Order: sequence, then structure tokens, then C-alpha cells
Amino acid sequence: MPRIPLAPPPSVAFSANDGKSKNDSTRVGFILLHDYSMIAFANAVETLRMANYISRRPLYQWTVVNPDQTAAVASNGLALTSIGDLADLAECDMIFVCGGVNIRSVTNDAVRQLLRQCAAGGAVMGALCTGSFALASAGLLDGYRCAIHWENLAAISEEFPKVRFAPEVFILDRDRMTCSGGTAPLHLMLHLIRDRHGAKLVMDISEQFIVERLRASNDRQRIPQPECIGPGYQHLTEAAEIMAANIEDPLPLAELASAVGLSLRQLERLFHRYFSINPAQYYMNLRLRRAQELLTHSSQPIMQVTVACGFQSSSHFCKAYRSLFGHAPSEERRRQAGACESRTTVMRVA
Repeated sequence: MPRIPLAPPPSVAFSANDGKSKNDSTRVGFILLHDYSMIAFANAVETLRMANYISRRPLYQWTVVNPDQTAAVASNGLALTSIGDLADLAECDMIFVCGGVNIRSVTNDAVRQLLRQCAAGGAVMGALCTGSFALASAGLLDGYRCAIHWENLAAISEEFPKVRFAPEVFILDRDRMTCSGGTAPLHLMLHLIRDRHGAKLVMDISEQFIVERLRASNDRQRIPQPECIGPGYQHLTEAAEIMAANIEDPLPLAELASAVGLSLRQLERLFHRYFSINPAQYYMNLRLRRAQELLTHSSQPIMQVTVACGFQSSSHFCKAYRSLFGHAPSEERRRQAGACESRTTVMRVA
């Protein structure tokens, strides 16, 4: 079976003009790591199934494997027992690794070796949800732009400086396709189907799944979502994005207001209207939630997290953290270590 070219145009993984006949099936492999996100996997594979159903042709074939060839247990506790053979991956045109909440402990040397073998075999490599961590850990994302679920973005960016992580819904960069979790894989697959089989099929799939809008690859994962959108909303989202981009060195609020074309008083009124807090409180909470991400998804020392989130002293950081979350940063780290140990024990027993 002819393979997808290894160097398609930038930002496009493959297209209808890649040399394959439209009558050929595209073979897709899914590598499910333990504790994988079922919603991410289901959104991906169901979109391919619907493409076949509507077109009445086998446009896509897929195989699902677990690296250790056992039942793949998702983060919701459900097990997928219909597992293919690892050798089937050699026939796949593209391969997606799907991760979840426990991605670090399940990404071992065997997983990294398997991913490197798949890439060396010529398949386009992709990732769903936290699967990007596994690809990065295997050295397969160096020099690429990459998406990952927002909850892991801060920590993983610090860990893999050669990878250009971005807060986008999904990213197609040459022979790599990465996306965040939830429903994002559905939109990634719709883009791939449109490139290969046309917009009409994508419209029909969207109608079946009641998808009102096909999200663009440059859509951001997280934006403020007040209950009501009204005057000044665009200024609010712009201010929040600037805050998120300036965590380590927080901007003075007057400078922030000027950057979005408002007075400080106008900015304060907007935050009170939509969030019932002032901009300083919102900024502080944003920094503290970033700290929580680093504490739970990275091994950085607490002092390093303190500095990375713009705090000048550990006492100020601890006091603010306890005020928002009800416990100290050190307790957050202990809780995470205990949770990881419990999940590992459950996997061994199973």
C-alpha cells in the first residue's frame, strides 16, 4: 500500500492530490495508552466510521492496539478488549497515540521504542489529548509545532524546549498531527477528510453529529466564557490572553489596559461585569492555576514553580496558593504523588 508522503506542504498533513487514488482506503492506527481519554479516541474513530457510512465506501480502515497487548483501560475505567496486533501498525498510513490523565507513568521505554519504529516505517505520526507527551518523549516532535490539552501545556513546554507547543485546538505540521482532547479530535478528522474527500462529505458528517461549526486549526483551546457576551467582550478576551502570555513577569494593570485600548477603570468595570472580580484577582488566579498545573504535571521544584509563576517570594506564593486552593503547594505535590502511586498499583493488580 502506498504511503502518505513524509514531507507534505507545511501545515497540511496530506491532501487529495497526494498521489493516492480516492478509491484507496486510508489505514489509521490508534495506540491506546492506559488511562487514555475515551472521549478523544471516540471522537476520532467515530468520525472515520461516519465517513465510511455516509459515503458507502471503505474510505478508512483502522486498527487499535495497546503496547502491552492487553485490554486498554480508559481513564473512566472502561476497557476496550478488541485489540489488534502491533504488527498491523506497519501497514498504517497514519498513527495516533492517545493518552490521558496518567501519561507520564505509562510512557515507558517500550512505548517510546514503538513510536520510533512507527515513525521510521514512514507513517505520519499523530497524537490525541496528552499523547503529544509520548511523541515528545520519544524525540519525534523536536522542531515541530504541537498541540496538547491545555491542562498540560505549561508543564510540558518547560520539559521539552525543542518542541514548539501552542494553545491551539489542533496543529498539522508536515508529517505530524497533534490535537488537544475532548471534541478536538473530531474537528481534526473532519479537516483531514475534507482535504482528501471534499467539503460535501464533511458537511454530511457534521449534520449527523450535530456539529454546527468546523473549528479551525488556529482556534485557541481556552478563552474566557462569561455567561453573557456583550459590549467589551473582545477587550476582555484580549486582556485575558495577554495575562496568560505574561505569567512569569506579570504586567502592571495600567500597561495591560493600555495594550487593549482601555483605561484602567474601564478594564475593571468589564471584569466586574463578566467575572465579578477585579483584574488583579483574575490575574492572580490565573498565575496560581498555572502553578497548580506545574505542580501536578511536572517535577519542577516548588521554588522553580514559584519563580515561573511570577512570585517574588515563597511565602507570598504559599499564602496565595493556600487562599485559593485551601492547602499549601507542598501538599499539592504530595497529593499528586499519592494519586500516581495509587493508579500504578491498580494497573499492576489488573
